Amino acid sequence: MSARRTVRALTRAMLLAGMAAALGACSLFSSSTAPKPAPLENLTPSLQARVAWEARVDSVKFPLTITAVNDRFVVGGSDGVISALSANDGTTLWRVDLGKGLSAGVGSDGRFAAAVTRDNELVVTEGDKILWRKTLTTPVVTAPFVAGERVFVLTLDRAVLAFDAAEGRRLWELRRPGEPLTLQQSGAIGAYQNTLLVGQGSRLAGIDPVRGLLMWEATVANPRGTNEVERLADLVGPMARDNDVFCARAFQAAVACVNAERGNTVWTRNNAGLRGVGADATIVVGGDASDRLTAWGTRTGDVVWTADQFQNRKLSAPVVTEKSVIVGDSEGYVHFLSKDKGLTVQRLQTDSSGVAAAPVQLGGTVLVATRSGRLFALRQD
Repeated sequence: MSARRTVRALTRAMLLAGMAAALGACSLFSSSTAPKPAPLENLTPSLQARVAWEARVDSVKFPLTITAVNDRFVVGGSDGVISALSANDGTTLWRVDLGKGLSAGVGSDGRFAAAVTRDNELVVTEGDKILWRKTLTTPVVTAPFVAGERVFVLTLDRAVLAFDAAEGRRLWELRRPGEPLTLQQSGAIGAYQNTLLVGQGSRLAGIDPVRGLLMWEATVANPRGTNEVERLADLVGPMARDNDVFCARAFQAAVACVNAERGNTVWTRNNAGLRGVGADATIVVGGDASDRLTAWGTRTGDVVWTADQFQNRKLSAPVVTEKSVIVGDSEGYVHFLSKDKGLTVQRLQTDSSGVAAAPVQLGGTVLVATRSGRLFALRQD
């Protein structure tokens, strides 16, 4: 990349980040006018749940992604330390210090792990060994995605970069016509068989992971508005999956499910939410801007239930398990809802710093991280 192009990329990225930050600031209320969180319900639990084990990382002051792979959770802290923890009992399987704080992470395929530091350096490890570092020209806030011995990076301006996981060689770069405004929030990235799936603007793109060529695009939302802010409809993570169907949220616009085998949109529903969604074979669950939860049928998009008992509690993205829907809030409570009606069936408390990321499930264990860096492994009995 030429020096001139590098400067243009950095300038554009900083403008995008600044506008996104300004957008976030404009959406906040002052402490005196902010809507009060809905009070906790009087609850007689009808589901047994417990904390199976606890661990901790440094505080979480970046968009954390917890990766669940094989028999372990891979997590990172603000200080740049990445750990792999046994899902069974929380034992540390390996630990590596990247030497710098994180701006995005952690992605892992079980062998390689990848994160991006606050100096915009992509760092890849194999267990507790740092393999290589690469300085990126555009900021990154989305955890790298690791698969097929490749590391895929989604930059703030929604370009996609691919690197050889073992050696760090850049394999390809894919850029689409730039969006006038993007979010400084984790984007959507994943894979289905031999297709890389990436959120680019309001569309989910299917990309050939070997050659970096666009294979198809599916529309999640049709942005409307009189200005760039009103038309902002970036896909935000996490996505949710049921076999070949991937469901995602377009910021402040819609929730949709896409068939990744055919590359077409199955259904889309208007829903003005800010966080990603959770799903299984029966329901897709997401919250709107006031934290009203809605469950749609995974294959039909029909509304199954709505739940408004958590309004203004600043919910995380949910995870849908075999027994319940689980979601965390900004006061550190973890709520369990019935899958058929959306009723609260259990509640556990973590700590008052608040839940920092979407809960992640591996087998019968769900891991929750708080902003203070405490990790709680939950099990439903």
